Amino acid sequence: MASHLVSLIFWSLVAAGAAWWYGGWTAALAMVALVSWGWVLQQLWRAHRLEVWLRAGQVANQPVLKGLWRDLADRMRRLLQQRDQQVQVHADRLQHFLQAIQASPNGVTLLDKEGRIEWCNDTAALHLGIDSHRDHLQHVVHMVRDPVFSRYFTQDKHDGEVVIEGRSPTLTKSVKLSVQLHRYGDGQQLLLTRDITAVHQAEIMRRDFVANVSHEIRTPLTVLSGFVETLQSLPLDPDEQHHFLDLMAVQASRMQTLVSDLLILSQLEGSPLPGKGEPVALAPLTLQVRDDALALSALQDPESTGPVHTLVLEPVPDWCLSGSRNELLSAMSNLANNAVRYTPAGGTIRIAWSRTEDDQVVFSVKDTGPGIAPEHLPRLSERFYRVDRSRSRETGGTGLGLAITKHVVQRHGGQLRIDSEPGRGSTFMLSFPASRLVAKSL
Repeated sequence: MASHLVSLIFWSLVAAGAAWWYGGWTAALAMVALVSWGWVLQQLWRAHRLEVWLRAGQVANQPVLKGLWRDLADRMRRLLQQRDQQVQVHADRLQHFLQAIQASPNGVTLLDKEGRIEWCNDTAALHLGIDSHRDHLQHVVHMVRDPVFSRYFTQDKHDGEVVIEGRSPTLTKSVKLSVQLHRYGDGQQLLLTRDITAVHQAEIMRRDFVANVSHEIRTPLTVLSGFVETLQSLPLDPDEQHHFLDLMAVQASRMQTLVSDLLILSQLEGSPLPGKGEPVALAPLTLQVRDDALALSALQDPESTGPVHTLVLEPVPDWCLSGSRNELLSAMSNLANNAVRYTPAGGTIRIAWSRTEDDQVVFSVKDTGPGIAPEHLPRLSERFYRVDRSRSRETGGTGLGLAITKHVVQRHGGQLRIDSEPGRGSTFMLSFPASRLVAKSL
């Protein structure tokens, strides 16, 4: 700054001296004033250019200035660059933070002091059926029309969470959401949502499972208790005692079968998946399934001297299937034994292996039984689910056979398929991926 003033004074004196030489003191003073005003106008013009540049905010378009103004422009450019760098750093951090919230499996909604929606991630939009752009600054109670949520929102404290109905993509599927509000900042609120549909369903299944197990065990226990009380209190002849003991043995066997099936289910759910080590030959395995089914068929009619069904075993390919032999035998036997139990005497049961066009290996059991209505098919593999409870008790089933079968086939990478129609019989199929097939001769 001092150098600029010295330069101004020097050139003013030079110009004043020249003017004095030609026109005297009046000309000298006029020249000094003219030079001073010229210098002032020049500085104002440079200040204007600097102001225009700063207002535009374009750091790269720095004006070409000289002297003091160039120094000022250089310093301001450096400050603006530092500011832009800091702004970019904060913007990147904010973007990463928003990306992290978007990736969260939980819904996050930011509300202002009045409870209006300021921002939400995609998960919250899906849970609550809102749109972050369309519903911006809409009151959350107006968008989430649930009485439980409305009461919860108006409370003074939100120490716990509440469960409300979420937006479901279909009419048949129920969605349960856990919702909780947290205050932050200057009166703003953070609304967190979590999909607990699976947890809710698991809790329902647990309650149903306990209730079903209790019911299944209570019935034979009641019968056993009644027989024991009868034997203890009444004088019975040997034939009557023998008859009661036979009935007690049947009920004890029923409980033993139920406990055995429960243990099998527990082992399947808690054990590692079967590998692809020792191959299991299909021919002897299927012959054992057929022989067991024939023996069960003979027991369906105590007065019969042999099986009461016609069992047809299609030729079994010379294949091996990698997996657990005991699990495969259990699953196959469950299908064959169910066909025997639910097919009336004189019916036909056909057992076969095949390979489909989509490269699946299929074990099928087809019967000529009464068939199953379509509404029951999706639930047949549920534990203790029965189409006809009275009929199931006559056949002696535990209601766990198809649940075990489904677990086994899924553990081997396959699936259980059921085709049935009332009056036309049923076909139960275990479909395995061809990658588990080991062919001795293709």
